[in-house]
Amino acid sequence: MKPTPADAGVIALPEAKRATGAADYLALTKPRLNFLVVATSAAAYYLGSAGGIDVVSMAEAVAGTALVAGGAAVLNQLYERDTDGLMRRTRLRPLPAGRVTPGDARVFGVALSLAGLALLAARANWLSAGLAFVTLIVYLAIYTPMKRRTPLSTIVGAVPGALPALIGWTASHGSIDRGGAALFAIVFCWQLPHFMAIAWMYREDYGRAGFPMLPVIDPDGKRAGKQAVYWGFLLVLASVAPNVSGLAGNVYLAVALVLGAALFWLAVRFAAARNEATARALFYGSITYLPLLWIAMIANKL
Repeated sequence: MKPTPADAGVIALPEAKRATGAADYLALTKPRLNFLVVATSAAAYYLGSAGGIDVVSMAEAVAGTALVAGGAAVLNQLYERDTDGLMRRTRLRPLPAGRVTPGDARVFGVALSLAGLALLAARANWLSAGLAFVTLIVYLAIYTPMKRRTPLSTIVGAVPGALPALIGWTASHGSIDRGGAALFAIVFCWQLPHFMAIAWMYREDYGRAGFPMLPVIDPDGKRAGKQAVYWGFLLVLASVAPNVSGLAGNVYLAVALVLGAALFWLAVRFAAARNEATARALFYGSITYLPLLWIAMIANKL
């Protein structure tokens, strides 16, 4: 499904002035969204370490991950600047509002991405840098174009969304092994209920921009609800893996099961009654779940 042409259905905006400060460039990196990416990378670095933590090395690995994530966010918005201009929640972003030019955004996004890759290669290891490069390729060359064509893009997009866990893990551990795979599985499964809630809350925006998300092509929301429940159940199973692999103990397991059951219940509520209240509860439950899970996993490793 192609987006509406730029001259048809664009929400009128007052003429924007060019930004002279750094605020718009910072906004292009999606700092709030990428906060969880940074936290995930830091938690995974700590969990992957065999002995004491080298704070400087950890900061360098997390910074490299943050730079790559920020660069990917900039280049994603560059690609989607026309459709962003069609959506109420994104129409005032720096690119569709005209405060940053596409050329400047391209240079900024590429510079951030290259800086992050170089930092990971020089100060972490080539495996972490390679995983960061794969994150960029999948996110920008596969997931972003797929968003305009199929709702399956959500599942594909969960791959680069989960790779920061592996970047942080391999930066300290040196290899992926069962522990890294467990962290990847948790973040991968977590994203699907999280995004089903977002897709439902902003379904009108996605439809206006021509993105065939599940709540757009199935307005009743039954398919989105089923997906939230399915992946919420798999998340409960994935959250057991750190205990099984010896990464975290029984205290973590108990906390993970309680958190997983709570998020699963929110997904079931959303599937049973698809409305703004249940979608918002699932959204807030999901963004609460992940930090609490990392805290429990880290604490049970101490």
